[in-house]
Amino acid sequence: MDFSRRRIGALAAFALLAGAAGAGCGGGGTSSDPDRGADAKSFTLTITRNAIEGGKNTEEAEWITRTVIPRFVAAQKARGVTAKVTFRGYGVDDEPYKTKMALDLKARSGADLIDLDGIWVGEFAQAGYIRPLAEVVGGRADSWDGWSAIPGAVQRLASFDARRYGIPAATDGRLLFYNRKLFARAGLPADWQPKSWADILTAARALKRLPGVTPVQLNAGTAMGEATTMQGVLPLLAGAGAEIYADGRWTGGGQALRQVLGLYSTIYREGLGDPRLQQEAKGRDKAFAEFAAGRIGIIAEGDYLWRDVLNPRTGIAKMKDRDEAVGWAMFPAVAPGRGVRGQSFVSMSGGSVTVLNPSTKYPQQAFELLAFMNSPEMHRARTAGTPEITARTDVNAEILRGDPLLKFIADRILPITSYRPGSAVYPQVSTALQEATAAVVSGESPDRAAAGYARKLEGIVGGSGGIAPR
Repeated sequence: MDFSRRRIGALAAFALLAGAAGAGCGGGGTSSDPDRGADAKSFTLTITRNAIEGGKNTEEAEWITRTVIPRFVAAQKARGVTAKVTFRGYGVDDEPYKTKMALDLKARSGADLIDLDGIWVGEFAQAGYIRPLAEVVGGRADSWDGWSAIPGAVQRLASFDARRYGIPAATDGRLLFYNRKLFARAGLPADWQPKSWADILTAARALKRLPGVTPVQLNAGTAMGEATTMQGVLPLLAGAGAEIYADGRWTGGGQALRQVLGLYSTIYREGLGDPRLQQEAKGRDKAFAEFAAGRIGIIAEGDYLWRDVLNPRTGIAKMKDRDEAVGWAMFPAVAPGRGVRGQSFVSMSGGSVTVLNPSTKYPQQAFELLAFMNSPEMHRARTAGTPEITARTDVNAEILRGDPLLKFIADRILPITSYRPGSAVYPQVSTALQEATAAVVSGESPDRAAAGYARKLEGIVGGSGGIAPR
């Protein structure tokens, strides 16, 4: 998740998680009756997510404790119902948090409402830790009026095998950001929108003529971790007409991946990218700093770059002239109409999802709270002062009017975006893709790197049967 970069040490994380180990779900149990506890005149619910006041994602924690809970409790009181809602926040790295949530759900304990990274939904569903909303709360899950405001593409973030497991609160998009001042010096247009990968290379070669400028930052290698896969490989793969997982099969080392690795090869073989950045432990942070300083011409990133990195007031690599100097463009397909679903432009998105604990004692009330948290009123309160792309088009139309980049993503990117598969083996597949890019950056041929990836993929997914023949 890119929502925060604040971390705490492993020992502190362990202590925090251990300290909460005894806390249980609001009643627990194994009943599958979605109407259990529905007539209760008083109930207790707990919300949990990887956010803590004064630490990681502090704004999220403050929104829940200071706005969501008191307003929901007041709304229930007006109906003659006594609600007690507590927030159990963490401030740890994603993996310890994920492990804690899995252990809670496996033990049929934990909070009633749980925040998960969208990429974990399928994994948790396959393990039986979470269940489709329609099974947990019945028909009202599908009849919620909020679904009409959430595009189908965004709903996939909270879905697995075409069934909804939760509600996504926010999402994002991947683009090509570029420095307009460098483009002007290189004789390139201020409003640049490449229509093919060849157009990207043309711009990069023009930028190469500028002294001290790295034309392109396209994340590669394992040091960049998931940023390599999400900001580079997967958008390009979609542009080559393939998703990493579709119709029950994984994309192997065929033509689409060879095209992706071929682009990587050209960029780094021609000196259009800096291979050293891809090998450094803090390479991504250094790339951010270099882009902010006007030393990188084009960078493939998510809107996190705009919101939290280059932000002139609060960014980790503040760029005073961001609003004037930074332009953005959609990822083009390898050629017009050659992208996934026949698209000419593509993207990848991520985000978090709030799910219901199947063992909650009060499924109906838990869903009421979930719907309340995702109402227009609560989305407006959550994003007040810090605009971000919510899952709701009606809210985005209102709150993003003052931010052209975020409005562009909401209007133009979300309708064409794709999401990573929520599969337990995806992290291993992602690592194999990262290793393939590292091999190419180091000088290996795209064909050989693709073949090496294909061999690893067979080992990961248990043979060639689950791999698409392309």
